[in-house]
Amino acid sequence: MIQSLQDRIKLNNGVEMPGFGLGVYKAEEGKEVVEAVRTAVNHGYRLIDTASFYGNETGVGEGIRETDVAREDLFITTKVWNDEQGYDETLRAFERSLERLNQEYLDLYLIHWPVKEHFQDTWKAMERLYEEGVIKSIGVSNFHVHHLQKLFTKANVKPVINQIEYHPHLTQQEVKTFCDKEDIQMEAWSPLKRGRLFEDPTITQIAERHGKSPAQVILRWDVQNHVITIPKSVTPSRIRDNADIFDFNLSEDEMDQINRMNQNDRTGMNPNEFD
Repeated sequence: MIQSLQDRIKLNNGVEMPGFGLGVYKAEEGKEVVEAVRTAVNHGYRLIDTASFYGNETGVGEGIRETDVAREDLFITTKVWNDEQGYDETLRAFERSLERLNQEYLDLYLIHWPVKEHFQDTWKAMERLYEEGVIKSIGVSNFHVHHLQKLFTKANVKPVINQIEYHPHLTQQEVKTFCDKEDIQMEAWSPLKRGRLFEDPTITQIAERHGKSPAQVILRWDVQNHVITIPKSVTPSRIRDNADIFDFNLSEDEMDQINRMNQNDRTGMNPNEFD
């Protein structure tokens, strides 16, 4: 379990990835995302997660360049969108993302959603980029167990990450159990359920007990469940507060209380229904 903002987790290919980072979904391209990334990196964040679909890769790259942190100390993730999938299309999509980010390589490239007709060919293109060294690690997002099993039938490289919607109302235990068994690191998007858990009595009571915010309790729950988490914010104070979770621990009873909150309730689409 990570003990600080810059602690890293070793992935199944030996690459070490920060266990906590900044997500930038819906952060506006330009000043808003530039300032969010710059604030996060200057505060100690080292993982930045974007996607071609977010439309803000250029701003993410600019925000990174406005800091003094060495590139090798940062971990940059982006994703290939649904209409960019397929072998040749993915190779072209990657080049566009790399150009917008203004980087020579990426630390992690993900399939954003499992487009059933294309994700295996998309993976083959990503394996090629991985072998060429322009991506340090490759992984997936929003994959159910059956998607991973299908990927395995043709994959030469195992995904290092499965980034899924994960929060106390959607613990996706079947996926987590499978990923743990296969040594695929879980990563949470929408870990705070877009703020919809902040008034939940279980969360608020635990927060009051520790003198922390509901958001900090939920993010601490992620960390103690060994799930990498990337809360999104463009507010400097919230970016700093989200990372202030390494000076307390949730008890086993508190972890169990939160684990029992699962309702299989999504804020996003079910991957089986999204194409």
